[in-house]
Amino acid sequence: MADTNTVAPTVTPALLYRDAKAAIQQLTEAFGFTQAALYESEDGTVLHAELVYGNGIVMVGSKGRGGVYDEAMANAGPSGVYVVVEDTDAHHKRAAEHGAEILMPPTDQDYGSRDYMARDREGNVWSFGTYAPAAPEIAG
Repeated sequence: MADTNTVAPTVTPALLYRDAKAAIQQLTEAFGFTQAALYESEDGTVLHAELVYGNGIVMVGSKGRGGVYDEAMANAGPSGVYVVVEDTDAHHKRAAEHGAEILMPPTDQDYGSRDYMARDREGNVWSFGTYAPAAPEIAG
């Protein structure tokens, strides 16, 4: 029987990295993601990985492996991703201890959130904070 308390996210960022294994290591160690899936080619190239934080998922793969998505992303710039955390200061401390490049220390925002920003090894900007956008109501 399916777990009725679990709802799959309907929006999932997908990021490609030159060194996907190093990215997965940083995202799990510094930012607290949990690796839920990892699919590799015979030569160890990361074809697809899923990293979970709360009820959110980010998909990660390797650049330069070919295919439509890889070609479409070839000249794309870094991405920005926002992740809701319970304790911004504790999360920031963990990221800093693991060598993440901190762009903005924990800061109280005018709209009531407490956020910080970090950049991963390949230039993507990750914002972590207490602001949780409200999910839209779905007509039934």
